[in-house]
Amino acid sequence: MKGGGKRALALVAALTIAGACRPAPPPATPAPARYQPTAEQRAFLDTLGRRTFDWFWDTTNPRNGLTPDRWPTKSFSSVAAVGFALTAYPVGVERGWVTREQARERVLTTLRFFRDAPQGPASTGVTGHRGFFYHFLDMETGLRFRQVELSTIDTALLLAGALTCREYFDRAEPGDLEVRALADSIYRRVDWAWAQAGRPLVSMGWHPEKLPRNQDANGFILANWKGYMEAMLLYVLALGSPTHPLPDGAWERWAATYQWDTFHGQEFVQFGPLFGHQYSHVWIDFRGIQDPYMRGRGIDYHENSRRATLSQRQYAIDNPGGWRDYSAEVWGLTASDGPLDSTLTIDGRQRRFHTYWARGAGKDEITDDGTIVPTAAGGSIAFAPEVVIPSLLAMRKRYGDDLFQRYGFLDSFNPTLREPGPRLQHGRIVPGKGWFDGDYLGIDQGPIIAMLENQRSELVWRLMRKNPYVIRGLCRAGFSGGWIDGKC
Repeated sequence: MKGGGKRALALVAALTIAGACRPAPPPATPAPARYQPTAEQRAFLDTLGRRTFDWFWDTTNPRNGLTPDRWPTKSFSSVAAVGFALTAYPVGVERGWVTREQARERVLTTLRFFRDAPQGPASTGVTGHRGFFYHFLDMETGLRFRQVELSTIDTALLLAGALTCREYFDRAEPGDLEVRALADSIYRRVDWAWAQAGRPLVSMGWHPEKLPRNQDANGFILANWKGYMEAMLLYVLALGSPTHPLPDGAWERWAATYQWDTFHGQEFVQFGPLFGHQYSHVWIDFRGIQDPYMRGRGIDYHENSRRATLSQRQYAIDNPGGWRDYSAEVWGLTASDGPLDSTLTIDGRQRRFHTYWARGAGKDEITDDGTIVPTAAGGSIAFAPEVVIPSLLAMRKRYGDDLFQRYGFLDSFNPTLREPGPRLQHGRIVPGKGWFDGDYLGIDQGPIIAMLENQRSELVWRLMRKNPYVIRGLCRAGFSGGWIDGKC
């Protein structure tokens, strides 16, 4: 299995915090009040945004709105990738890449499909159950792909995209009214309390089959959403539901599983792969708002993600693993494709490589095989533009068309694997330069375009600051300060 679900299932463990009442740590290296890219950087960002948007526009099935998990390799649809696509469409309108009418028609096609797709407890012939959707769907029929799980986090990512469109299409026109009604219908029927499965925390998913392991008697995956990661978005949406919400205290139980520690010069809540520090922030503007945990630390979640970004960059500069090309400009670990599952001897040293893997670096775990993922830096552009923008441009220049092609950055590359010979599962080796993936992944394209637009215009953040469900979820989680003040 590939995509967001594998990321989550591979990264469940987190240690209980020692307490949230220690003195607040010093701030990370401050960012400029408003980073101003150079003319060359602005031109590059224009190209990056347009090419990344075009990936979603061109590869999505126009008949049902389903976005592939990857391309050009033939694949199923990822419902999380659909959520990122829905988020990208308003960006395309604002940038003049498609018309408002074109985007709205694509959104309506997508939301109509998910509203009308069959739901139920059967193992086949359905798209979801209890308002949730299966992680992967057939690109043409939209039905469950093989025996993948009913995914709570991938459903949350889909919902976030739908709610973005709900706020963007805000006119008193029939099409806009239908977008809002569809988004409300899809969101409000999700039964979050059912997914809690009688536990303090939400299960990662459910199978209708009785599998031999890793699930309880009712089919729920034994792994729960705990420890800091992308599920912050899930808990906000689940607490904000007016129909089937999580009970009071759910956020506190989630936050109690955080691990606060220091890694490569930064103190922050630990999670190795950068996607866990990015996904929730695509939609929720955490600047200046704090829950009880962050009030105890003296920062907010935006600053926490900034520190995680700077920490990973410093890890690459320090390069304890001795990987080729790691530097202040070539860095970024997150879940991604990789070249192969094998151990090779390079420069007299044994190196273990992986295909799809939850790459990351943090205090509790380092999962690094020399594979750099452009979305790891790109998805952090709104946190630390002064280091991310130069890094992205430097990688574009250094690796050229081997890395940056029709739809922007290919998913990943590995400069350590430079000599042809090994049998690869993905991509190709350019002699003397490195391994380069041949695919784009929707869940890695999504953070690039959305966070780039947040850095430039705050579009997605501005839209979602209006959403009543997000506001209610944040209020029930105990957030205060900044833009949320007076809304609870």
